[in-house]
Amino acid sequence: MKRSIYLDHAATTYMKKEVLDAMIPYFSQNYGNPSSVHSFGREARKAIDKAREQTAKVLNARFDEIFFTGGGTESDNWAIKGVALANQNKGKHIITSAIEHHAVLYTCEFLEKNGFEVTYLPVDSYGMVDPQDVEKAIRPDTILVSIMFANNEIGTIQPIKEIGAITKEKGVYFHTDAVQAVGHVDIDVNDMNIDLLSLSSHKFYGPKGVGALYVRKGTKLTPIFHGGAQERNRRAGTENIPGIIGLGKAIELAYENMEENNKHLIRLRDKLINGIMDRIDNVRLNGHPTLRLPGNVNMSFEYIEGESLLLSLDLKGIAASSGSACTSGSLDPSHVLLAIGLSHEIAHGSLRMTLGDENTDEDIDYVLEVLPQIVRRLREMSPLFIQEKGGCQYV
Repeated sequence: MKRSIYLDHAATTYMKKEVLDAMIPYFSQNYGNPSSVHSFGREARKAIDKAREQTAKVLNARFDEIFFTGGGTESDNWAIKGVALANQNKGKHIITSAIEHHAVLYTCEFLEKNGFEVTYLPVDSYGMVDPQDVEKAIRPDTILVSIMFANNEIGTIQPIKEIGAITKEKGVYFHTDAVQAVGHVDIDVNDMNIDLLSLSSHKFYGPKGVGALYVRKGTKLTPIFHGGAQERNRRAGTENIPGIIGLGKAIELAYENMEENNKHLIRLRDKLINGIMDRIDNVRLNGHPTLRLPGNVNMSFEYIEGESLLLSLDLKGIAASSGSACTSGSLDPSHVLLAIGLSHEIAHGSLRMTLGDENTDEDIDYVLEVLPQIVRRLREMSPLFIQEKGGCQYV
């Protein structure tokens, strides 16, 4: 019987039953518009306020610093474009890193086409940004630093607190794309001096199509949606009530059980990494060995192509990724892997497996059983492998 193992939780997660149960009444029973003054509207407004409180609590933020959006991409766009437009009288210089999600990189490229200047900081071989590089890059006309909390491909967790201390001292706004981190890492926006933070519900067992942006009170931010007065006149459009309810419940559950879940994920993650290293030659771990997301495993296999590896795994019932889900259709190697120093050939042979709380030891055992067989078969068909190994069979 074919097994079905999901190892692509960085792309999206399933929605937990408790989350769905919390959402269902707001589809057909409590369906009022929260902008309405009648009882139906007041009930919807009360539900949104609860979700806002749930979200603010886990970030140690204020209730009125949380704004709901359509997802992480919108939150990133709003944070960067909104700060740029609101503060361009001070300057037009933005700092980010070479390994950001495309929601940040493409937004910065858009601003470059419209008169702004962007500095893209390098990372080390683990994918880590050096806080001193951030400090050196800040200029009198710098208005924003945007560094992701944890990388979506290789899982490296950045020194956010150190970067936040620098931006605070320099008087520069600090945004972090925390889409992969929220629900898996402790985050205190005040202790870390974060001014803006993006998150997305479907990365921590909530619904798709809903996210949030934390905006520190006093931050100058121009809206990018115009219309109604929703979200305190900062994000127009009738709210996605069921989605927001789901986000609030999902983020609450994630932090109630985070310590226990992370212990489970880290144990399985390390079992998978060590098992691959023991069974397969010419393989490397991408990302920091310890300062990484609990469920992230990203490895490069020499002499084979990542897409072939993915398809072979899928035939065995294992769902994984070759990098970011948002660029899975691209033939170009991952910009993240190139930034940490991998060659095009090795970058093309990458595999990302991201674990979730439903994964088991049996799942990992099965992967460790079939993956070496798949790698062996693909390498035996690889002209580069045959040339390098002189026609010797892979063992």
